[in-house]
Amino acid sequence: MRNKGPADVFAERGSLAELANRQHGVVSASQLTGKLGYSRSGIHRAVAAGRLHRLHRGVFAVGHTNISQQGRCLAAVFASGPGSLLSHVSAAWLWDLAKVSPLPASVTTPIHRRLRPPIRLHEARFIADEDLASREGIPVTSVSRTLLDLAATVRFDWLEKLVERSEEKEVFDLRAVEDLLARTVGHHGHKRLRRAIALYKPTSFTRSGLEKRFLELVIQAGLPQPHTNYVEHGFELDCYWPEHRFVVELDVFETHGTRAAFERDRKRQEDLLLVGIAMTRVTGPRLEREPDEVIRRVARLLTDRERR
Repeated sequence: MRNKGPADVFAERGSLAELANRQHGVVSASQLTGKLGYSRSGIHRAVAAGRLHRLHRGVFAVGHTNISQQGRCLAAVFASGPGSLLSHVSAAWLWDLAKVSPLPASVTTPIHRRLRPPIRLHEARFIADEDLASREGIPVTSVSRTLLDLAATVRFDWLEKLVERSEEKEVFDLRAVEDLLARTVGHHGHKRLRRAIALYKPTSFTRSGLEKRFLELVIQAGLPQPHTNYVEHGFELDCYWPEHRFVVELDVFETHGTRAAFERDRKRQEDLLLVGIAMTRVTGPRLEREPDEVIRRVARLLTDRERR
């Protein structure tokens, strides 16, 4: 076999640089020996020459160690073996659902491995294809799987914010979450994630943030869930319990558009009373200021309507 000339060395370095550029500055030993044709001794020489810098066993930074957080995360995935995925808080960061640092990286691996500090290893014997994803060239758990894994460990209010953030980023898929929950019964985060997505089910999904907050409080209080945007006697009602003939209208002055529309809504309350439908109004500031009192009053009004 002939010795490599200058042109061969230049081409080799070019290939290594191209691969590193696609992978946030990191490569694995298996890629070096496979795609790029390095020998083990060739890797050692590249390390000694400063072209490769060891990050983990079998994982190297190319040229320098000043790599991004994405590079550090990908390096942790490479170090954790085939089939490994960035997961938990690190995955939430990569999906732009959380602003916390992704490091030290959390990685889920399909087989039992010894801990490899500073990597946080999680074991999952089986992850369905639907739960696999790639973002910025990094193998990562899907948004749905990320939410499920975090549901087992984070505070519930933070989980709710993650779900809300995923909706804002347009990566939330209710059907995917429900499919995941259907096949992961027994997972420690199952019940909490199901509770967190209750507001997003078709029967309770609304466009209004005020309606969403009100429905959340209704569910938490254990009250019957109302129909939203329900049409009765020609009127569209915000939150309606038909069996009680009772409606809650959620008021924010800006949503009325004009003062005339604001006045028409006041007259509508009288029109509904004439057909036997009771109404109460809840304003945005009041719901924000005293949510518990609002729900207590709604519960009392529902009880009164049921007696009648």
